[in-house]
Amino acid sequence: MNRMKATNDFVILFANINGSGSASANNLFAKAVFRLGIPVSAKNIFPSNIQGLPTWFEVRVSEKGYLGRREGYDFVVATNGQTVVKDYQELEKGGYFFYDSSRRLPETLKRDDITEIGIPLTNICNENYTDPRLRQIFKNIVYVGALAYLFDMDFSVFEDSIKSQFAKKAKLIEPNIKALKLGYDHAQEHYNDICQLNIHRRNLTGDKIMMEGNTATGLGAVFAGVTVAGWYPITPSTSVIEAFESYCRKYRVDAETGKNKFAIVQAEDELAAIGIVIGAAWNGARSFTATSGPGVSLMGEFLGLAYFAEIPVFLVDIQRSGPSTGMPTRTQQSDVLAAAYASHGDTKHVLLFPANPKECFDMTVIGLDLAERLQTPVLMMSDLDLGMNTHMSDPIQWDESQVYDRGKVLDYDGLEKKKERWGRYLDVDGDGIPYRTIPGTHPTKGAFFTRGSSHDEYAVYTEDGKIYARGMQRLLTKWDTAKTIVPQASISENNNDIGVVYYGTSSFVAKEADDMLTDLGHQFDEMRIKAFPFGSEVEEFIKAHSTLFVVEQNRDAQMKSLLVNELQVVPDKLIEVLNIDGMPITAQFIVDEILEHINGKTSEEVK
Repeated sequence: MNRMKATNDFVILFANINGSGSASANNLFAKAVFRLGIPVSAKNIFPSNIQGLPTWFEVRVSEKGYLGRREGYDFVVATNGQTVVKDYQELEKGGYFFYDSSRRLPETLKRDDITEIGIPLTNICNENYTDPRLRQIFKNIVYVGALAYLFDMDFSVFEDSIKSQFAKKAKLIEPNIKALKLGYDHAQEHYNDICQLNIHRRNLTGDKIMMEGNTATGLGAVFAGVTVAGWYPITPSTSVIEAFESYCRKYRVDAETGKNKFAIVQAEDELAAIGIVIGAAWNGARSFTATSGPGVSLMGEFLGLAYFAEIPVFLVDIQRSGPSTGMPTRTQQSDVLAAAYASHGDTKHVLLFPANPKECFDMTVIGLDLAERLQTPVLMMSDLDLGMNTHMSDPIQWDESQVYDRGKVLDYDGLEKKKERWGRYLDVDGDGIPYRTIPGTHPTKGAFFTRGSSHDEYAVYTEDGKIYARGMQRLLTKWDTAKTIVPQASISENNNDIGVVYYGTSSFVAKEADDMLTDLGHQFDEMRIKAFPFGSEVEEFIKAHSTLFVVEQNRDAQMKSLLVNELQVVPDKLIEVLNIDGMPITAQFIVDEILEHINGKTSEEVK
């Protein structure tokens, strides 16, 4: 049998039981790879229950820097009896199957094209620990130690990681290192030179960091000046607010009085949550909320209010599989249309599409500035893959000289100087954006009624259709202004007639797919959309190509629909590449879909 051989280029699948403590051990392993200077990506595939059901954790080690999910597993760590048959069968030929040999594998599992590595994890822990809970927890650490030997990894990296992780709980350092050594020593004794997959130190990560998108978003909200968060918990957005609270408690507590300089209100539902955000923003505070698809649906009415009354709102949508409850712990890009046109009547909302943790941070800051400058809702469209998984990313940076863009806000002096009548909804600059005031700015000037019903330029209620239409047209003028200030698309052009369009987390596999297509003799121009409304660069790219493949992670080609609707593109010009199974899209999937359209063959058939 030919054993698979590779250095710093393979995929490991951890098959565990949800709630068993395996996630921290698996993350320990992934971060050890990163600390060895090797690009790595990790995907936690977990069920929507508290504990007991199967969970998987994929780690891709890629010296070439490919950070997207790859199909197929080269090494499986199987500790869950419920899924052992499935995990065994899905292993690639020549791969390695690592299992807890305290129990025999089922007799039906027989393959002569893989290598079985049995280590008695349960027995080892029973012999060394008396506490049942510790036995379960350390079983995970034991297999990490065994992997350190099997992959020929620098063991000191794991020791340093443990010491760093438990720096404030020193008594846990020695037991964890002991568990690592138990696994390492057993593998060394029984499986010397069996595994030919290696992880060797490189210097390929530079100043990169490992971070979850939701954590970066919470931190971004703090740096962006947010002081109020209204929220209602929903997977997979909850950790955004948890991160925000954690950073607020570190940086937003008055050192002298001990009082909080922030307010986080858990509302009774999503509608109330965004109501809190709107109220706080109307009063001049920077505020935000985070939710997922079902929450966006419930928030629709208030998003329409904020759009029509022109109140800044920043909403983070961590997208998941729908409709309805769908698959709440699976990822998709399926809220694009719902978010773009949320609420009844004619509405259009600014959308931002981050692709990595750094952009989650940056676009949170940008989004809050845009919301106030445009006096409108801005939605940042992250997703479960980006939000809840740990990703390698460029470092987060903050310019201390940066000044928040509060937009057109009249202060006391501005109101004092005004001789003419001030109109809350009057466009005096031609950009569609009126001037606003903050309650309490002036004792006699700048007051107005905020309403969700039709109003004239002076915030006076009206049912005059011509005045209503005039206001709605001004909002379109503001929309045109937004096109010039939202983040521009990232474009790579080499005068090819065919282009590929993608956005958000589809970016993880874009480079890999491009390399694979190039190897097969195909070169395409590329565009990553970063925001809606679409800037002139998006329209020009669409016009310059005869055919464009639009890569999305939803069923109904929602970005394609936006492009067709907003830019009047001939639909047949845009070819759909759609992944809808709730798993992060892969480069192989993109390549196969494109090749099948071009010549009716997949990449394997072309080879």
